[in-house]
Amino acid sequence: MILYRLRCAKGHEFDSWFKDGKTYERQEKRSLIGCPVCGSAKITRAPMAPRIGKGGKTPAPIEAPAETTAPQPAAPDPQMAALAQALPKEMRETLLKLREQVEKNLEPVGEKFAEEARKIHYGESDKRGIYGQTTDEEAEALAEEGIEFGRLPWIPRGN
Repeated sequence: MILYRLRCAKGHEFDSWFKDGKTYERQEKRSLIGCPVCGSAKITRAPMAPRIGKGGKTPAPIEAPAETTAPQPAAPDPQMAALAQALPKEMRETLLKLREQVEKNLEPVGEKFAEEARKIHYGESDKRGIYGQTTDEEAEALAEEGIEFGRLPWIPRGN
């Protein structure tokens, strides 16, 4: 996953995560990225400072999850726990609030996310908000079919 600082045509700046640079470029070209403040789809990358560690041993990179959103696993993923701890406190709190809202307002479908999203998109199932998990390949196929969905970093609850 890669984090970009973005700017809309009206000057609002915000951060957004993408699978990779190619995914950002594809979504930007198709005007699929919207400003969270004004909704503008005219988005460009804003300058941002690189994250440079302090001297000493460099920690191993932490990869973000490949899933869209998913219910909390029985045993927390240690890699996601490490990622959550590396985030600034405000971002971690915001992601936890987002997770709470997703769980409160959407229907969990687990690993059947791609299947259910297709059924809803093609009118085979009632329109409703869902969340679950999917592979990178399934997510790419959904995007190619024009099925709208979002991917979220799903950090574990607690400290």
